[in-house]
Formats: sequence, C-alpha cells, structure tokens
Amino acid sequence: MQIGVVGLGRMGANIVRRLTRAGHSCVVFDADAATTAKLAAEGAEGASSLADLCGKLAAPRTVWVMLPAGQVTETAIAAIAGHLAAGDTVIDGGNTFWKDDIRRSKALAERGLTYLDVGTSGGVWGLERGYCLMIGGDKATVERLDPIFRALAPGRGDIPETRHREGRASTAEEGYLHCGPSGAGHYVKMIHNGIEYGMMQAFAEGFDILRNAASPRLSEEERLTLDVAEVAEVWRRGSVVTSWLLDLTAEALAKDPALAEFSGHVSDSGEGRWTVEAAIEQATPAEVLTSALYTRFRSRQDHTFAEKVLSAMRKGFGGHQESK
Repeated sequence: MQIGVVGLGRMGANIVRRLTRAGHSCVVFDADAATTAKLAAEGAEGASSLADLCGKLAAPRTVWVMLPAGQVTETAIAAIAGHLAAGDTVIDGGNTFWKDDIRRSKALAERGLTYLDVGTSGGVWGLERGYCLMIGGDKATVERLDPIFRALAPGRGDIPETRHREGRASTAEEGYLHCGPSGAGHYVKMIHNGIEYGMMQAFAEGFDILRNAASPRLSEEERLTLDVAEVAEVWRRGSVVTSWLLDLTAEALAKDPALAEFSGHVSDSGEGRWTVEAAIEQATPAEVLTSALYTRFRSRQDHTFAEKVLSAMRKGFGGHQESK
C-alpha cells in the first residue's frame, strides 16, 4: 500500500522504515531536505514539497502527518488538504488535543476528505518493537488502511493471552485498535500518557527514597546503604512492578547510579495537562496524575534525584534530551 509521510523526526522516520520493511511504498517529506534525502536513500520516495508529495500519491491518497502538536501540525494539515481531493485521507499521528481532532474532522469532511487521529506509542524503539496505535475516525477508512496499521503495530508477540476474552473480535491483541469516532484515538492516547506520568513518578519517588535510606537525618543504626542499580535489576525479575519503564530505569542506573548526566529538569509535552483538564471537566478524581504533573512543574525550580530518574526514563523511551 502507498502512503505519504510528512515529518521525519525520531518517530516519523522510523514509521517510514517499518512500513518500508513491510513492503509498503512511502513518499516522504520533511522541512529538512537532508532528512528527506536520507530516507529516500533507504528506499522511500522523496518529495521536494507538500504539493510534490501529494502529486506522487495515487488515489485514494493517504498522508500521515507526524509533527509536534500545535500550530505546526495545524498549518501542515491545512496545506496538505489544499492538495488533496474528495476520497483522500489525512492522518495525524502526533499528540494532538482530541477536541482539535473533532474540529478538523468536520472541516475536512466538508471538502470530502476523511481524517483519522492516531495516538502512537512506542517512542524511539518503535522500529523494532512496533507501535501501539489508538485510532479515531471513520470506521470504513480505518478498515481500508488496516494493512498500514497492522504493519506498524507490534503484533501478538510472546505476550500471554488475556483470560476471558473469548468471542471478542478485536485487533487489540495485535497492538492497534479503532477506539471510536474522531478524537477517540488521541483521547485514549492522552489518558495513556497521563497514566505514564503517574507510573514514572511512582518509580522516581521510590528510587529517591531508596537512595536516601542512608540519610544523615536517620540514626546511625537505621541508615541503609542500598545499591539502587541492583534493586532495580532484582525488581525486573518476577516482581509485580516489572515493566518497560523499570527496564529503562535499571539500564540508566546500571550505567551511572548517580544519574550525573541529568539535571532533573523534567519537561511535559501537553498530554498530562490535557488529562487533568479532562478529569476536571468530568469531576473525576485524579490525585496521582495531577500530582505527577505538578511535580514536573516543580522540577524546573528545584531538582531531586527523583527528577533525574524521570529524565532518564524519558530519554530511554522517547529520546527526550534533558541532560546537563
């Protein structure tokens, strides 16, 4: 299947590579011509502009946009739509606010275009591990593009089957899911990232407590000198907190238990804020997720070892650079 991809950053480039490996044909464009050329040298077809990219696609055309959320994505989608025709599809695979998806879908539908919002999780490891995809939009369009989503998703792998799922006709076991109408994909991804904040914060605070078990505030006989790297490693082996986030933490601590390369300044990319806003709108309690978000705000004023752990995890799964 042929698809256009706009935005060849950390995730966009690997999406192209994974699709190409699966036998799909990708026409690619990035504002950095050198980046476009690099992907073209690897088997994709490069385009010199958005107009050129759309012109190289056969109808019905599909363009996947993988850009930072906000005005950059808004401007790109508007420009791309100007080069498409009725029956074509625009996919936003970035972390867009779900209410913007609803608005865009309606606006593009007036021109005969379909719009899908695809929450994409997998970070810089997606090329090899695959991407968990949370999809919102027109069901028929999602079904038509199933080969694209199936190629990007991780598949069943060696994860054990969940009990009591007999009779469910779903692609969830393959790592991708049509979650509902426009906005549903990014809504589910938003909550996913909000939960991620909370999980990361729990690990960060736990390792901070472990590291400070030898604090001079404690009596000498109560002080414990613990090897946090070894604790992280033993937890990876059969404990109930085993997870990819723990794997990344263990790797970072094994490299340097002091995490000296990290400042402890932790950024947030928007989804955590949107999750809290959604909770407020619904009057749904979300104390842990809200606290995790506020901790990231505080980290920009005062840093602890816990924030260094957060930074190490963010670099591990997403390539986010928050080093000194």
